[in-house]
Amino acid sequence: MASGQQWVLVEMVQAFYEAPAYHLILEGILILWIIRLLFSKTYKLHETYKLTEREKEDLIEEWQPDLLVPLISKDHPSLKYNIVSGPPSHKIIVNGKECINFASFNFLGLLDSERVKEKALMSLKKYGVGTCGPRGFYGTFDVHLELENRLAKFMKTEEAIIYSYGFATMASAIPAYSKRGDMIFVDEAACFSIQKGLQASRSFIKYFKHNDMEDLERLLKEQEVEDQKNPRKARVTRKFIVVEGMYINTADICPLPELVKLKYRYKVRIFLEESMSFGVLGEHGKGVTEHFGVNIDDIDLISANMENAVASIGGFCCGRSFVIDHQRLSGQGYCFSASLPPMLAAAAIEALNIMEEDPGIFIVLREKCKHVYKALQGIPGLKLVGEPFAPALHLQLEKSSGSRSSDMQQLRSIVDYCLERKVALTLAQYLEKEERFLTPPSIRVVVTVKQKDDDIQKAVSCIREAASVLLK
Repeated sequence: MASGQQWVLVEMVQAFYEAPAYHLILEGILILWIIRLLFSKTYKLHETYKLTEREKEDLIEEWQPDLLVPLISKDHPSLKYNIVSGPPSHKIIVNGKECINFASFNFLGLLDSERVKEKALMSLKKYGVGTCGPRGFYGTFDVHLELENRLAKFMKTEEAIIYSYGFATMASAIPAYSKRGDMIFVDEAACFSIQKGLQASRSFIKYFKHNDMEDLERLLKEQEVEDQKNPRKARVTRKFIVVEGMYINTADICPLPELVKLKYRYKVRIFLEESMSFGVLGEHGKGVTEHFGVNIDDIDLISANMENAVASIGGFCCGRSFVIDHQRLSGQGYCFSASLPPMLAAAAIEALNIMEEDPGIFIVLREKCKHVYKALQGIPGLKLVGEPFAPALHLQLEKSSGSRSSDMQQLRSIVDYCLERKVALTLAQYLEKEERFLTPPSIRVVVTVKQKDDDIQKAVSCIREAASVLLK
């Protein structure tokens, strides 16, 4: 054993002498570098300077935290509320002054209906004020199920689901179906609740020009080409078109028949938001599908709030049962919010009863809309935006000053002028930093069945007078 080790040592010495000089030099440098790395410090200690107590106190006094929110003047218009006392029906009391109401979305005048109020009061006495729980935790009342059945029957769909807050309806429905990696094609004039739903879905969003079907088809064709490049991904990517029946920001309607053709041509799903068209369009107030005579089964999901024509609170979605049932498990506003107060559900049911019993009310509303639309034409300095049958029209400045704040101020002065003369209008408000596509400033003029010809004439005369005085 010892002789073997001695022989190995002899071989190592012999190899050392036979090795080239450059090889020995290189190995020597490597050995020295390894020794240096082993014994050198990996970092240098920086000299620290200890602050005195006085210096610490001075630094603390000088430090100013960033503002949590930007400074807002106390004179900002949004902080000046017009106080309403009493029901916002045909007449509304604003700041102690009775005015003709052209501001509230009480399209069918049901807010002050004695039948609706009686049913709500009976429900209040039976169930109490609220529910104190979401639908899955003792928040499902028999009146909720009745309302869902009535809505499904009214819209001629398999099933309906109700939410306790109108804004949360579409904002919850979109992310319930469209997830990360899916594709949504949406009109650039879409309302804010749709925008929040898109944001929550984390899907890929492609905006098309407002009501421009050629632009939408261009985007669909581009996506079709992308799908052909990666068919495996295309098979698992869901695609949606999201539009409003009647757009709240532009007061016009979507070209639904053309959208349905594109749906089947490019194999996408359609989500339709009908808050402004439900209870307004169609022979029986069923919305834009009835208005165009489109089969409601061609629409994958219909959503609307119950805060306009129905004059209650909350919203609903309707469609096929397997589509609606999915929201009961994944609709955030449905799963995590306290359910709709029973008295408001009872009020909505009675409102549906009135709508079914008296379909003539929709004819009256359309005639009122046409009357107001015609009367508002040709006001100097103002441009009318919207369809003749839209119950919420927009008056924009004919010539912008180039400054949004200046335009808003001019329009606000017209609203204030009319309010002083007992005509209640409203300035359309937007979260300017949040909106994807910000529409021009406008005065919104809301039409209801309760407005009389004299009321319309007074309001139009007042707006015309304000424009001639203030828009010089």
